Amino acid sequence: MYPDLSDGDPVSVAPQLFVGVLLDRWRRRRDEIEVVTGHFPLCTTELLDADFTVLTVLRDPVERTLSYLRHHRQTTPADAEKPLEAIYEDPVRFKGFIENQMVKMLSLRREEMTDGMMTEVPFSRKRLRAAKRRLESIELVGLQESLEEFAQELERRRGWQLGPPVYAVGSEPMDVPASFRARIAKDNRLDVELYEFARELVAGRR
Repeated sequence: MYPDLSDGDPVSVAPQLFVGVLLDRWRRRRDEIEVVTGHFPLCTTELLDADFTVLTVLRDPVERTLSYLRHHRQTTPADAEKPLEAIYEDPVRFKGFIENQMVKMLSLRREEMTDGMMTEVPFSRKRLRAAKRRLESIELVGLQESLEEFAQELERRRGWQLGPPVYAVGSEPMDVPASFRARIAKDNRLDVELYEFARELVAGRR
């Protein structure tokens, strides 16, 4: 599986985030890797000389954003005391990790990708339509809110034995103003629409 411990520290090297690290490790470990995991744009598969079965899990965009902000504050000592709103307003973090991130990850084209998931793109209804089409092309789509169902379907389709659920300790949820949640939803309206589309797609396939 990629990444494993040989591919670098998940914080300092972040092999699960950066396409350049993946490509370097792919050249070195190509014959060992059967599964690639990480936060990579869908078009990343076009850079690797193998045929992939693609799986993805989407998350409610407001909850995803709040989770990212909490995680950043926990793992970045310099920002440990910053309000979540201040981290959200950082233009580098907003453009790279937050703004309509799911639409970007699905719609990004190989020729326009410059920095993996942090590539900045203009957003439009056209890009949303492209994201929906590409989501429909993915063999198995899951939702964070029903992750166990996704795992069970994966076992059924692929014959994998995933074992009992494993729970990692993530960032602790915290109360945030309703106005901040509404702001996130408004700023990421394309992601909100994509997520509703994903819920309908998953329900229809079920």
